Amino acid sequence: MRNFRFAWFACLTLLLSGCGDPDSPEQRVRSVIAEMEIAAEARDVGDVTQWLAPDYRDAHGNSVDDIARALRGYFIANQSVHLLTRIQEITFPNEDEARATVLVGMVGRDADAANAWDLAAELYEFEIALLYSDEEWRVSWAEWRRN
Repeated sequence: MRNFRFAWFACLTLLLSGCGDPDSPEQRVRSVIAEMEIAAEARDVGDVTQWLAPDYRDAHGNSVDDIARALRGYFIANQSVHLLTRIQEITFPNEDEARATVLVGMVGRDADAANAWDLAAELYEFEIALLYSDEEWRVSWAEWRRN
């Protein structure tokens, strides 16, 4: 299963990159967002939070630990998670800072509705800031709102 996810990620990265340089800052930021999506769909809290900077804070005052707790609760409540992401914009205010606007459609199936068609669907708009440090882009701040 891990190999399948890696192959899927590799294909997704190629599709997202088009003809651009795969090592460009924009493509690397796109790859981080894609990897976070894969980790969330796999319901892997550790793989999602590895992309958060240690000093992460969001618009609601949450830390990495707070986000990990919220993810665990969401994953417990939803036996399956499917995301559809669309990167609206990526800008670089500084060479080591990126800002991205990402639309995320979330569809989850409640754990108690395993044999039913009870799906919960929501659309969110995320504004995220990423910082480049130690040769990796990590999310340092986020704000989201339901659309």
